[in-house]
Amino acid sequence: MTTLAILALILATVLAMEFVAWASHKYIMHGFGWAWHRDHHEPHDKMFEKNDLFGLFGAALSISMFAVGSSMIMGASAWEPGTWIGLGVLLYGIIYTVVHDGLVHQRYFRWVPRRGYAKRLVQAHKLHHATIGKEGGVSFGFVFARDPAKLKAELKAQRAAGIAVVREALVD
Repeated sequence: MTTLAILALILATVLAMEFVAWASHKYIMHGFGWAWHRDHHEPHDKMFEKNDLFGLFGAALSISMFAVGSSMIMGASAWEPGTWIGLGVLLYGIIYTVVHDGLVHQRYFRWVPRRGYAKRLVQAHKLHHATIGKEGGVSFGFVFARDPAKLKAELKAQRAAGIAVVREALVD
């Protein structure tokens, strides 16, 4: 593969992982995986959450793709793009850890953005956490954040329709 093709594949994988993360968050974590995800939505003072177990699936995907791309493991049947897809999944995992766990939930560092896209990310994810329980909700992605004013309007509409239970701070 050419360097340009490799870089394009890595970037495409990082972008695709945001969709995978969005779908996993909306349909698995807020669905049958709620037992693991619930503690992420509830106040606690523990260093780790059951929710952290979901990261093992991303790690397994990355490791599997590295293995598929490795001639040391797969021999002549190695598929080179697997290495670069595995790297894209790994990079997304790093971005997720820094942005979601670090910036939004401040598990690793303390910094509250006052403006720009970082502030928008934090606001969008705080609106995600505005619901009580797994039903309804907005902003299931981790890196791309929609306009917080639109998300707040969606939450109000979900509340009015009886889809979501919204925390009192957001009830106007």
